[in-house]
Amino acid sequence: MTAPDERRPATERAVAPPPRSGPASSATARPTAAGSKAVAGIPAGLGPAQLLELYTFMRLTRSLEERLTNLYRQGKVIGGLFRSLGQEADSVGSAYALDRAAGDMLSPLIRNLGSLLVMGARPVDVLRQYMAKATSPTRGRELNVHFGDLERGFIGQISHLGDMVPVMAGITLTFRMRGERRVGLVYVGDGAMSTGAFHEGMNLAAVRRLPLVVIAENNGWSYSTTLERQTAVPQLVLKAKAYGVPGERADGNDVLAVYETTRRAVDRARAGEGVTLIELVTYRRKGHAEHDDQHYVPKEELARWERQDPIARFTQRVTGSGWLTSGALAEADARVASELDAAVGEAEREPLPEPASALDGVYVHPARQETPRHRETAHA
Repeated sequence: MTAPDERRPATERAVAPPPRSGPASSATARPTAAGSKAVAGIPAGLGPAQLLELYTFMRLTRSLEERLTNLYRQGKVIGGLFRSLGQEADSVGSAYALDRAAGDMLSPLIRNLGSLLVMGARPVDVLRQYMAKATSPTRGRELNVHFGDLERGFIGQISHLGDMVPVMAGITLTFRMRGERRVGLVYVGDGAMSTGAFHEGMNLAAVRRLPLVVIAENNGWSYSTTLERQTAVPQLVLKAKAYGVPGERADGNDVLAVYETTRRAVDRARAGEGVTLIELVTYRRKGHAEHDDQHYVPKEELARWERQDPIARFTQRVTGSGWLTSGALAEADARVASELDAAVGEAEREPLPEPASALDGVYVHPARQETPRHRETAHA
């Protein structure tokens, strides 16, 4: 396994996109939060209110997953639990670069909960999904983040590695055919980049110059397989050259670097200049799922990456620079805790689906039976 220091992103871009005049002049800039003004020294023309939003989304992501972990250990989560501990910045920073008002869309993976929250997904719906409640977006038929909301700008994922790249290529092709200035964003892991589906989708997006941003999350592990055991390139961003598209590599544990890098790619896509491949260098500090004890991961490696924690780094930077106060961050923490208290309580009180509802959406006129579909035996 490559040491973390050696996996830190390079500052140069593999293929440079065209120069831009700065975020303030871009028509696609994310709307400034109310009362927020650009402050000298803050990257990308962001203001304090937007920095607070980024912090809140990262904190909400981590705290929601911590609540889910507690529920999982109580046997209240149905199926597996997939954590993004240590990867919150790459999901939040990249999704924050999209323009929801313009109709931009994204496709997440199982560790991109933060991106869904940025797009407007409600924590209570995520809890309902994991607990397979009748009130969940999929009415208990699917689990975790396998759900979509077209109004909020995200589609449900397909678990098969790489498959969402051709799906999002198709969606962004419709943007082009309709003359819409919309952008799509799709996440893949390092393992997905070794699949045929990734290649076919990426090639189509490159040839048709589709308004797509492809985020490759290099988090150190494809389940229990290291990067060097499944690809010969030392950096995933180098694969951009094979498709003739721009590529950038950024520190996935720095939310501001992620935002800036993604914004350049989003602006480029919206201007009609095609797809960009972005490699975000981060680290998966939990196993593939909650049941995975990470016995294959060196303990010292986990310790090194814990020192690169994205929330801690962001907190130190914004308070040390005077952009935000520790009091403002504490207030955000309290709001997150209060929201999650209410969401957990609401989800726990709600029922599981009725057995007969399993046929809804399968048959045009589903049969209704008063008795369960198993033989009942009288007990003495």
